[in-house]
Amino acid sequence: MLGWFKKKFKKQEPVAPVVDTPPAAPEPVDKTEAPVEKSPPVVKEHVPGTAVLPEAAPVAEVEEKVEAVPAAKIMKQVPEQKPETLVQPEPDQEKKPAPAPPPPPEEKPLKIRKESEIDKEPVKKKRTLFARLTERLGKTRETFTYQLDALFLGKKEIDGEMLDDLEEILIAADLGVGTTQDLLETARRKVKRKEMYDPKSLKETLKVQIRKLIADNDQDAALVMPDKGPFVIMVIGVNGVGKTTTIGKIARKFQQAGNSVLLVAGDTFRAAAVSQLKIWGERSNVPVVAHKEGADPSSVVFDALGIAQAQNIDVVLVDTAGRMHTKDNLMEELKKIKRVMGKKLKGAPHEVMLVIDATTGQNGISQARLFDDAVGVTGITLTKLDGTSKGGIVANICKELKIPIRFIGIGEKTADLRDFDAGEFVDALFHSGTNQSE
Repeated sequence: MLGWFKKKFKKQEPVAPVVDTPPAAPEPVDKTEAPVEKSPPVVKEHVPGTAVLPEAAPVAEVEEKVEAVPAAKIMKQVPEQKPETLVQPEPDQEKKPAPAPPPPPEEKPLKIRKESEIDKEPVKKKRTLFARLTERLGKTRETFTYQLDALFLGKKEIDGEMLDDLEEILIAADLGVGTTQDLLETARRKVKRKEMYDPKSLKETLKVQIRKLIADNDQDAALVMPDKGPFVIMVIGVNGVGKTTTIGKIARKFQQAGNSVLLVAGDTFRAAAVSQLKIWGERSNVPVVAHKEGADPSSVVFDALGIAQAQNIDVVLVDTAGRMHTKDNLMEELKKIKRVMGKKLKGAPHEVMLVIDATTGQNGISQARLFDDAVGVTGITLTKLDGTSKGGIVANICKELKIPIRFIGIGEKTADLRDFDAGEFVDALFHSGTNQSE
């Protein structure tokens, strides 16, 4: 055992030659060996001398600094932070009582006022309204305008492959097969005659042709009121297209134009329809004529027209029950309502407005044809244009049906039921800039 220790000491003599003494030395030697092994990067010659002095000095200095500086700071900061954190939650807790519930009813009329103010300033906010229309047609623009730009990007010539891709884009936007073929035929003819060379001119040609399709619908989109008596509008459509909401928004438009309005709850089969119409009447302070649930719609309309004549009402808006255009018995009921109107008031209804959900696409065309055959549709309101990528149906309706589009719905607010303007619609549809204020 002693011989082994002696050998070990001989090997380590250069590292710690100072230690010569009794067996008590091996124990500290073991302790010093650990730090020596931990600090191999330090030069061996300086380890013995520096290991003792700096270790004691920095430890003492660090302890003094740590104890002196943070102790004072903590003592000053801790008492200041505690009251702040305690004071803040207490007022928050005191403000918890529910004065918040009363304000909501006061905010509702404020929203209505803001909407009416927007409606009263269409001229000042023309650019803003166009920007809103452009934004709300975003889904259609994503599948139409942006794809056109991607198709034409980097291309310098118009070829057959480009026209084939263009056909797919036009059909996806719900322009319809017939309308798409007409547009492509015009493009091919111009390319063949060398009247059109590059994709940029092709896009401009499409814009002009689509605008022409809508404009060729000769009838004016504006509603024409009779010289005498109430102006009667009969609103029809399938279930779920937004007839009652559309009636409420149109009523606001007429009322803001200075006309007296009467609403007629002709949908007697659905209790929710009557209550919904009454809500719109309360919002606009417009009277509503309604009978009990299940009453004959024709009798409701007959009584309402009598009231309108007696009170010199300017506009009468008649809601009707939603019905599938394929149900013959329900279509016959519409014919009866229209006949009763004509007997009670000569020339009524002056407008038969069909409400179409734009998200239905080409199915809306077939709906319009059947309703037109039954009661003679004179105007169309296209709702939910903001929720579909099939905005091309507007051009197809004008081309196929030759029925004017009166209004388009691009949102939930009253101001989002817009008077249809062909030029504005096409400009918004083809607008590919990122600046919405343009």
